Amino acid sequence: MENTVLNVDGMSCEHCVKAVKGAVGVLPGVADVSVDLEGKTVSLRYDPAQTPLDKIKLEIEDQGYTVSS
Repeated sequence: MENTVLNVDGMSCEHCVKAVKGAVGVLPGVADVSVDLEGKTVSLRYDPAQTPLDKIKLEIEDQGYTVSS
């Protein structure tokens, strides 16, 4: 398992938190997702062999947010 923190722009409310957690949390190998609205970050614990980080970033972007790291 790997831990990473992504900078995500465009999140502003609990709906955003639910959208990101719902999209990323169901991906294979994703064990934990937490969203910090104030810090504009998404913290993840995931298995890159099951779901690569690029796929996770795409899922967040598909929800309408911008991943900057």
